[in-house]
Amino acid sequence: MDREAVKDQYDILIDLEGSVGTQSDIASSTDELNAVFSRIVTTILADSTPSGGPTILAANGVWIEKTLSVEPSFKDLLLNSYKAAFNQVDFRTKADEVNKEVNSWVEEQTNGLITDLLPPNSASPLTDLIFANALFFNGRWDSQFNPSLTKESDFHLLDGTKVRVPFMTGAHEDSLDVYEGFKVLNLPYREGREDSRGFSMQIYLPDEKDGLPSMLESLASTRGFLKDNKVLPSQKAGVKELKIPRFKFAFDFEASKALKGLGLKVPLSTIIHKSCIEVDEVGSKAAAAAALRSCGGCYFPPKKYDFVADHPFLFIVKEYISGLVLFLGHVMDPSKH
Repeated sequence: MDREAVKDQYDILIDLEGSVGTQSDIASSTDELNAVFSRIVTTILADSTPSGGPTILAANGVWIEKTLSVEPSFKDLLLNSYKAAFNQVDFRTKADEVNKEVNSWVEEQTNGLITDLLPPNSASPLTDLIFANALFFNGRWDSQFNPSLTKESDFHLLDGTKVRVPFMTGAHEDSLDVYEGFKVLNLPYREGREDSRGFSMQIYLPDEKDGLPSMLESLASTRGFLKDNKVLPSQKAGVKELKIPRFKFAFDFEASKALKGLGLKVPLSTIIHKSCIEVDEVGSKAAAAAALRSCGGCYFPPKKYDFVADHPFLFIVKEYISGLVLFLGHVMDPSKH
């Protein structure tokens, strides 16, 4: 891949409601799926800004052609399980206005952090229904980097060329999980007061500068690894030299085509998802989600490794009590914004 890709799974869960009836292998129970999603929305994705934790803003909305009939149970599902705004609109004669309405709603729900969720002409007179989702995460590192220590250095691309980008560095009391062929660094975010949740970013760094494709292939073939890293053998180690590039980029996609490609029956005309992430010395902002918590005084084995992320790597933002992945992507070229 020649560009960054970032994605969360938050926006496609509702689509299973229309597919499960004939594809029972997707989920054992739609009721169970809806209950899980409701818990995610109301607890794990609840904003913790007031208690000093990460800012989490989730926005879901449905816009349906006003001439279509809507089953009360479907509307109830959207409003109560998915906490979605429900709008009956005139796609037939006012599609452009609906397009603007969706974008304004998402921008308002995310305090201006996500704009233009729908590209121009996403809605047309033939559109029956649009489901839009936006997820914003802004967390401060539990142990922040010193901006005065940030210096430019080379980042090695997969094609063998190099770019100069700012690298954050510092002495962090973070631990490494060392696997065959790659290492994983856990960077916890500052937690809110009396908040039982815990969020962290994990950076998966291949040992070889061109090792990202083979590492991704290995992870994809290991069932459950992203939720529980213990399924593969590893050793704990400390961090010697730590260098991570600052990076910022955005990615958006129309998800219904991908779902249809998987053979799913997609009841929605359009599913638009937009993600963006920014990582700097203070923390990370991500708009679109069980790591070990770092703690002062914890004992780590005396062996230490350098963690110099000067080549393509994978990152994950997750809530490590539940194991829920909020945000996942890979950095190919941090010089691109």
